[in-house]
Amino acid sequence: MKMEAAMIAPLRPGVRLARPNGPLIETERLVLRQWSSADIAPNTAMLADPGTARFITIDGKPITDELVGWRNAAVMAGHWALHGAGMFVVEEKQTGKFVGRVGPWFPPGWPGFEVGWGIAPGFRGRGFAVEAARASIDWAFATFELDRIIHCIDRDNTASQAVARRLGAEPGREVDLFGHIAEVWVTSRSRW
Repeated sequence: MKMEAAMIAPLRPGVRLARPNGPLIETERLVLRQWSSADIAPNTAMLADPGTARFITIDGKPITDELVGWRNAAVMAGHWALHGAGMFVVEEKQTGKFVGRVGPWFPPGWPGFEVGWGIAPGFRGRGFAVEAARASIDWAFATFELDRIIHCIDRDNTASQAVARRLGAEPGREVDLFGHIAEVWVTSRSRW
């Protein structure tokens, strides 16, 4: 899958477009920040991986089409524009590389205020999901009046279940998300 250059026309001299002005969170190894057009290709590449897509795309299928990848990134960025919060792009401080996306997610009809995570295959197994999720949960509890944050995790996603356990979350009820059953893990403010 080859990603083409952005379709935006060149700007006239002296013209600047609006940029999101969201929070920037730094951890020991990571930067959590707003979305930019440079994130579309690596996000699409992450979602093209069958093991990733199985758990975080709506239909569980890899995203291999450039327009569908663009649309997914636009939804992530649009969540910020509509709600003032959303999943952060996670980048590795040392290299500036796209690690994944982690953060709040609460579209209409969702079972609660979630902090979710999706880490690109090349960055798994290094504790980045826990580090980014911990920073995102800290930010969410400091920003919103919440007693709990949920994490919707597919029953078969043992890696995400392990992340939830490391965060101190506990499994709760099950919900139907897009035609498959997910467990709702809970991180409570009182135990955080």
